[in-house]
Amino acid sequence: MTVNTESLASTLMFIVPWPLLVVGLLFGIRADRYPRMMRRMTEVASWFALIFAITAAVAYGVGITRSETYYSVNLPENMGTFEINTYVNAITIVMLLLVSFVGMIVARYSSVYMDGDTHEGRFHRWLSLTLGSFFTLIVVGNMWAFLVSWVATSLFLHELLAFYRERPGAVQAARKKYLLHRISDGSLLAAIVLIVQTLHTGDFSGLQAAVSNLHGTLPEPLVVASGLIVLAAILKSAQFPFHGWLIQVMEAPTPVSALLHAGIIYTGAFLALRMSPILSLSGGARDALILTGLLSIAAASLMMMTETNIKESLAYSTCAQMGFMLMECGLGLYSLAVMHIVAHSVYKAHAFLSSGSVVDHFRAPALPYASRKGSGWGAVLGLVVGSLVVFSIGSGFGVDFRHQPALFALGMVLSVGVTQLILPTLTLRHAGAGTLFLWMGSLSVLVCTAYFGLHRLFDIFLGQSLPVANFPENPFQSGILGLIMAVFLGLIFIQHRIIGVQKRPFWQAAYVHLYNGLYVDIFFARMVGGSTPNGTVRQTQTSNPNHSEVLP
Repeated sequence: MTVNTESLASTLMFIVPWPLLVVGLLFGIRADRYPRMMRRMTEVASWFALIFAITAAVAYGVGITRSETYYSVNLPENMGTFEINTYVNAITIVMLLLVSFVGMIVARYSSVYMDGDTHEGRFHRWLSLTLGSFFTLIVVGNMWAFLVSWVATSLFLHELLAFYRERPGAVQAARKKYLLHRISDGSLLAAIVLIVQTLHTGDFSGLQAAVSNLHGTLPEPLVVASGLIVLAAILKSAQFPFHGWLIQVMEAPTPVSALLHAGIIYTGAFLALRMSPILSLSGGARDALILTGLLSIAAASLMMMTETNIKESLAYSTCAQMGFMLMECGLGLYSLAVMHIVAHSVYKAHAFLSSGSVVDHFRAPALPYASRKGSGWGAVLGLVVGSLVVFSIGSGFGVDFRHQPALFALGMVLSVGVTQLILPTLTLRHAGAGTLFLWMGSLSVLVCTAYFGLHRLFDIFLGQSLPVANFPENPFQSGILGLIMAVFLGLIFIQHRIIGVQKRPFWQAAYVHLYNGLYVDIFFARMVGGSTPNGTVRQTQTSNPNHSEVLP
């Protein structure tokens, strides 16, 4: 293949997936006979992907941004063209760097974690294929090639999730995921057909120009397509009530959990980003993303309070965080969603790969809480201080909260997060409480400065890759923004008052229902065989609700 210096970044991106795919497809045929070879080759291929991703980012940074098409064939029935090409833009570079880094870490961790396993070679084969197909999904610019990679990534991941087939719970959870993802595949397929036939383009790079000719109004086929895209993204992101499989696949090897929660779970959000030119003009689709994300945030956060299993608690956190990302896409805050993906991926990979040491945190002595008397005023004071910090620093970075209602709502959400840092210092009763308050206040200022600084950097870097999608200012949308703020304020109130209400009959009943996931997953469990992973309703366990976060 001849390398054109004007498309160097494109060529490097095109090469990234192939070593992993070759390792899985060719050398993986006899994987279990040569486990050490498979382990070594998978690790080398993952390093290769990371190095080439970094080199492609450097080439992009110096202005080598032209995309290339390496294979093309016309499809019948006005379905456009299937192309093997690359889409060189800022979002692709960010995601490629992120996934290649996480993939390398997971591959290295797996080489030790799976050492000596009976089917170690087979594990590395499916890991290579999953990573390779996911890289392909990230770099391709053609919708049909994206669909093929979308399906392939899900099928290869299924083999990892059901790796221990002697564990009924793992197999059943993988079947649920398989069922929901096939519905997602069909939804995306139908959406692409409608898009190609209406806009006469099958490339993501041509969406913005094609949509700009519509003068802000989507024809009926694209309205339907936007709804199908939202459905596909929701199912892929394991949003409530389709979240059960994400919680129950924890019986898969830990490296699989890390790869899923720190990478592949973002496929739905990535689809929303790729299709953002269409979604930005569909008010119904955006509202669906916001409301579904908000419902998942509330449900997963409350369920996480009752969870006693560390890995399942992390899974609930992922469900809530994915809801947050989809909500950001619905609000038109696409650069914030990308920043959220990057931050959450790094955190979640570390959390899963170090989950065995998390118990050490709970062995540490806990600081004493204040009595419940007057604690409500402490929460109000913490929220006031948090809001002052957030909106002052945000305004200093040029954020116009008055004319950007979506950012104002997110500012209130961030204020709730800052309150979580400050609030414990307001409920302490010992001599060093004042000093601790100053320390946590300084930390809050640092966190907000980093948040708005990164927001500004991502806005600058991604500005040309994402459409401008201001959130409509009408009574219904204002009500949605008010609902967002109310949900997060309600969550912090519940967490702050949980010690006082946990012995009341209502909370005890709610605890049981939340511990069982509100029973919404039983329907899907019966569809694939069985009522729950264990065949019965889960039995509650005595636990301290403070061992889990409420907010995602």
